[in-house]
Amino acid sequence: MRMRSAWTSWSIVLLLILQGCVYVPVTTEVYDPDCRIIARHMAMQPVQLAGFVSCRGSECGAQLVFLGATAAASAVVSGSVVIVGNVVYWFEKQGRCMRER
Repeated sequence: MRMRSAWTSWSIVLLLILQGCVYVPVTTEVYDPDCRIIARHMAMQPVQLAGFVSCRGSECGAQLVFLGATAAASAVVSGSVVIVGNVVYWFEKQGRCMRER
């Protein structure tokens, strides 16, 4: 019983931290004066979708699992998109760079 109480407490703390957050990739553009181009860069941005309203009994556990899985999955997928996007943008910059040699 004591173990279950500790697990519930940690689950509530985790829920308060996550609060329905997901990560989305965002692209920013900055001017690179050395290459004389507008370079693009991707990063991950946390976004809060919804708050935790109320629950009872096992319903809370299911909601915690769902919110945690959603946040983890969005971080993995968005992180992969950001990595691939930044590699593509790096090659694009190298191909278009007009740096004086």
